[in-house]
Amino acid sequence: MQLRQHHAAHGVILFLTAIFLFAALDATAKYLTAFFAVPLLVWARYFVHLVVMLATIAPGMGREIVVTKRPWLMTFRGLMLVGVTLLVQLAFRTLPLAETTAIVFVTPLLVALLAGPMLGEKMHLNGWLATLAGFGGVLLIARPGGAMAGIGVIYCLGGALCYALYQILTRKLLASEPPMRLLFYTALVGSISMSFFLPTYWSGEMPTLRQTLLIASLGFYGGIGHFLLIRAFREAPASTLSPLLYVQLIWAMLLGWLVFGQLPDMPAITGMLIIGASGLSLVMRRTPVLIPAMHTEGALEDRAAGK
Repeated sequence: MQLRQHHAAHGVILFLTAIFLFAALDATAKYLTAFFAVPLLVWARYFVHLVVMLATIAPGMGREIVVTKRPWLMTFRGLMLVGVTLLVQLAFRTLPLAETTAIVFVTPLLVALLAGPMLGEKMHLNGWLATLAGFGGVLLIARPGGAMAGIGVIYCLGGALCYALYQILTRKLLASEPPMRLLFYTALVGSISMSFFLPTYWSGEMPTLRQTLLIASLGFYGGIGHFLLIRAFREAPASTLSPLLYVQLIWAMLLGWLVFGQLPDMPAITGMLIIGASGLSLVMRRTPVLIPAMHTEGALEDRAAGK
């Protein structure tokens, strides 16, 4: 029993560390969007992630890391995550960090809506009420007369939709694909797809050393964060970790205040709490539990212990 509790505590620490890295990724990306085109930053995020995996994971797995019987579904899943990253970083250009994070956290609600037609899962009355409450929370954040730019809110909701599709595809693939292959494909597809945008958005001007380190950190935050997430779910059950997912909203508020001097007003905070409570109620009801890990990236099921 003590050994099991030790492993669970270790898993909680790993999970919270991963959540902080995802929040740091978002804050860094938001800062960099003031200086660089978003497609360039998205490419860098996936390319560095790919290099890290090629250097650390690929030598041990060999061909197993890339060989799959479902290449088209794996590729489409990777493109959905690219869509999440691209749309959310576009939203960061006009919206505060905490509010953007909160709106994207409607993803569990969209997953609940889409799981019916795509996975054949029925949603009961409590699920519908939680979904309606969650979207009410979005309206509080993006209310008419508020400070939220309309185009930014549209980007957020588009990112949440891509994120929901990404999670559903992850659930379909987890039965046949190991976690590290799923993780590798997101880096591979992201790097290749965003490479087509480089000639258009890169003027040839080199970033400063500080900017280069910050750009490179995007890939490290994403790659290491997902690796820690996988390790966390090997140490502790999803029922223990899933409530901690919404700690990212707290990190987003703190980083938004410390880095950008932005704090949500009371209606926005109320909306964030509603979204968090609604999403958490849905996540806790799912068996096996589906965990959406934002940066803004990932879906984990307890039975697969990984993304």
